[in-house]
Amino acid sequence: MLCSNGCVLDEGQVGFCGLRTVRDGTLVHHAGTAARGLLQWYRDPLPTNCVAGWVCEGGRRAGDHNLAVFYESCSANCLFCQNWHFRRISPRSHDPTSADELASGVNEHTFCICFFGGDPSTQMPHALAVSRRLARRGTRICWETNGMMHPALLDAALRYSLRTGGCIKFDLKAFNEDLHIALTGVSNRRTLENFERAAGRAGERHNPPLVVASTLLVPGYVEPDEVQAIARFIASIDPQIPYALLGFAPQWYMHDLPCTSRQHAMEAEEAAREAGLVDVRIGNRHLLDLP
Repeated sequence: MLCSNGCVLDEGQVGFCGLRTVRDGTLVHHAGTAARGLLQWYRDPLPTNCVAGWVCEGGRRAGDHNLAVFYESCSANCLFCQNWHFRRISPRSHDPTSADELASGVNEHTFCICFFGGDPSTQMPHALAVSRRLARRGTRICWETNGMMHPALLDAALRYSLRTGGCIKFDLKAFNEDLHIALTGVSNRRTLENFERAAGRAGERHNPPLVVASTLLVPGYVEPDEVQAIARFIASIDPQIPYALLGFAPQWYMHDLPCTSRQHAMEAEEAAREAGLVDVRIGNRHLLDLP
């Protein structure tokens, strides 16, 4: 199984991520294999608005760029999705990208590659095939994920990030499982298990950090008490793990919510530090207190 959804499909049914179906009794992969990726990619000039930007050398590499890989599928269905546009893409009508084709987008100014989306957890065979090619070239390999992939696939991702100086950025949307299901449609059990698995290796390299965590401050839902619960969980493993608190912009089904307030962000930061974390940052500050 690629991710914790563990879809079991009957004839004609489509998996949660929309990439796999059963036809004539055979599982058909429309994308997400080593050979076929459903994605868009672009060169993002450094420094960029990276979740880990304040603890990564990329923030000091003006003139270079990050190869940003946006996988057009996801293992969650967040009501507040900040990158929802991929949901309009059909894997049956969209041209796939091969691992070789994506790897060929790297040039002498590519400092790092980051797999995000959507979420790479639904297309890990493709992302790992690209990573294998680029690790030989010394490109830093990073991930931004909800952490729902199979643990063996997480281990492979960690090996490439450790080898190349990259990191894995976990989006910890909530600690309370009921709240997580309400917001995303899925449990966070695998996410927390995988975070603990990855964070257990964080001591193998502190500079740059191997593991970074982030949480989107959704007004009325992800309040300071929820942030403190997440922060306590992180600190119980390694209080040195960097933690980014991200300002929310109204999107998708939560388009009628306000942006995160400055007070909300400051109280969440204080709660995270009180929980024992030593490296906490408020991101997307330009959104704070906007209507």
